[in-house]
Amino acid sequence: MTNTLIRGGTVVDGTGAPAFTADVRIADGRITEIGASLASRDGERVVDARGCCVTPGFIESHTHYDGTVWWQPDMDPVPGYGVTTVVMGNCGFAAAPLSDDEAARLEMVKIFSFFEDIPIEPFLQNVPWDWHSWPEYKQSLTSKVKVPVNYGIFVGHIAIRLAVMGMAAWERKATAEEISRMAKLLDEALGAGAMGLSTNQMDHDGDNRPIPTLHADDAEFEALLDVMLRHPGTTLQVIVDTFMRLTAPDTVERFERLTATRPVRVQLAGGTPTLYFQQEIAAKMLPLHEKHKREGRDIWSGYGHVAITSVLSLKKSLIFAQSNEYVWHEVVLAETAEEKLSLLKDPEWRARARDSWDNKAWAHSPFSPGADLHLLNSENGVGPVNITLREYAAQRGLHRADAMAEWFIANTVDSTVHMAPFPQNEDLVVSLIKDPLTVGNISDAGAHGQMLCGGGENMLLFTKYLKSGRITLEEAVHVQTGKLARHFGFSDIGEIKVGKRADLVVFNLDEIDYRPMRKVYDVPDGKGDQTWRWTRDPAPMRMTMVGGVPTFEAGGTTGNRPGAFLGVA
Repeated sequence: MTNTLIRGGTVVDGTGAPAFTADVRIADGRITEIGASLASRDGERVVDARGCCVTPGFIESHTHYDGTVWWQPDMDPVPGYGVTTVVMGNCGFAAAPLSDDEAARLEMVKIFSFFEDIPIEPFLQNVPWDWHSWPEYKQSLTSKVKVPVNYGIFVGHIAIRLAVMGMAAWERKATAEEISRMAKLLDEALGAGAMGLSTNQMDHDGDNRPIPTLHADDAEFEALLDVMLRHPGTTLQVIVDTFMRLTAPDTVERFERLTATRPVRVQLAGGTPTLYFQQEIAAKMLPLHEKHKREGRDIWSGYGHVAITSVLSLKKSLIFAQSNEYVWHEVVLAETAEEKLSLLKDPEWRARARDSWDNKAWAHSPFSPGADLHLLNSENGVGPVNITLREYAAQRGLHRADAMAEWFIANTVDSTVHMAPFPQNEDLVVSLIKDPLTVGNISDAGAHGQMLCGGGENMLLFTKYLKSGRITLEEAVHVQTGKLARHFGFSDIGEIKVGKRADLVVFNLDEIDYRPMRKVYDVPDGKGDQTWRWTRDPAPMRMTMVGGVPTFEAGGTTGNRPGAFLGVA
C-alpha cells in the first residue's frame, strides 16, 4: 500500500454538498487530510486530478455476485466503472445457510440459477460448498476469494426456509418449532455481520410454483423481525411485485403492519415502478411511498434508473417464464441444441406456441401485440439481422411465434433476440433520484449474464441524467455513494471525510461513457469449456481505489484485489 496525494481535483464528497477544489491525502488506506495546496511528502505518490472529479467509490446496491465471485473474482466490468462496493444476497437468494439434506441444498442452487440466469454447472463445480451455517459461509468466502471490491451480504430468507424445512418449504407455512429454528439461523447470520434479511414476495418458478417465501405467514415474519431488532442497523429487504401479478400494494400494507411496532428498516425492492405500462400500479405505490415519508416510517423504495431491457436466449433466460410464456420456456429447459431444435420444428409445439403467445403471455410482456423484438445477434450470420421480429414475420407471412422459431432454426439456438427497452417515465426517475427515501443504482450486476450487463449502468447517471441537466453532479454522486452507505449502515465508506476508508474514484466527465455490451467467453460450462456472457469495455475511470489500493488505472485493471467484507454499524 502506497500513501497517495490526489491533487487538484473537484471533490464531490458524497454527502450532496457542493463540490469544491481540493487535494486529498491517503495514508494506510484512510483519508487523512483534505485541503488546498497540500505539500507532498517523501515517498508519497502524487496523482494529478486536475480537470477530474474525485468522489467516493460507487456502491452497487443490488447485485447477484454470490456465486459468480467464485469463478469470476475479477468482477469484470465493475472496477472500470468506479465501483468499490457491491451488495449481494438480494431477492431472498443466497448461498447460506444450507440444509443437511442434499436435495434441499441442490434446490437452493437451482433456485438461484433459475431466477438469476446463472449457469448451474459452475455453481456445482467452482463453489466449494464447505459450509452449513452462514458464519461458516462467510469464513470460506473471505478466506478463499479475493476480489477488487468490498462486499456486504444479506442472508436470504429462501435459504433459511430450505435449511430448516427442506423441500417442504415450497409447500406450506412453517410450524412453531421450524420458525424457532429459522430465527436461530438468522440470529447467528446477523451476529456474523450479515446486512439483514432479504425476502421474496414476487417470484414463481419455471413450473409456476410460488417461491418458498410466499408461504411464510405473519408468525414467521414476526419472529424474524424480532431477531432483527436485536441487531440494530440491519435491513429487511422485501422484493415486491409491481411487474407481473401486481401484488405489491397488499405486500407493502402487510409489512407496514408487521413493522409498526418493530422499527426495522425496510427496503421495498421494486417499490416505485417507473415504466409506463406500470402506471396503474404506480398510482397505488407512490401514495404509499409519500405516506411513509409523512409518517416518518423507515421504509425505503427501490427503483431502477435504466429502462428494463434484456436479451432473449434459448440457452438461459428467465424472460419467457416471467412473461407467463411457458411454452417457449420449454425450449429453454431442453438440455441440448438438438432437443431445442426438435421442439421449434414440431407442429404440435408450434400450435401451442401461437396460442400461448396470443392468449397467455402477460399483456405487458415482450410478446404483446404492441411490443417489439429485435433480431440482432445471429451466431452463424445467416440472418436477417437489424430487423424487428414484426418485420420479419410480415416478410415471411408468418405468426410472430412461428417467425421467431424459424429465425432460431436458421441462425442456431445460440443466437439471441433483443427486447426493446420498456418506455420509462423519466420525470419520475428524476424525482426518485432526488427523493431522500429511495434506494437507487439497482443493476442486477453479476446475474443474467446472457440477458444483460448490469455492470456499468451507473454511468448513465452522468452520461444521461447529468449531461441532460436533469440532475446535478452532486446528486449523481450522492445517489450511488453517501446515500446508499447511510441506507445500508456502511459507516466507513460513501463519503470523502478524514478518517474514512480511502475508497475513491478519479474520473473525467468528458472521457467516460456508457459502453455497449459485448460478448466474452469466460464462464465455465462444466464440461471443460467456456460459455459466454455480456460485458462492457471500461467507462473508463482514471483511477478506482479500494482501501487506498488502485484496482483500475491507466485504462485497465491493476490485478490488485483488496476488497473486504463489510458489516453494518
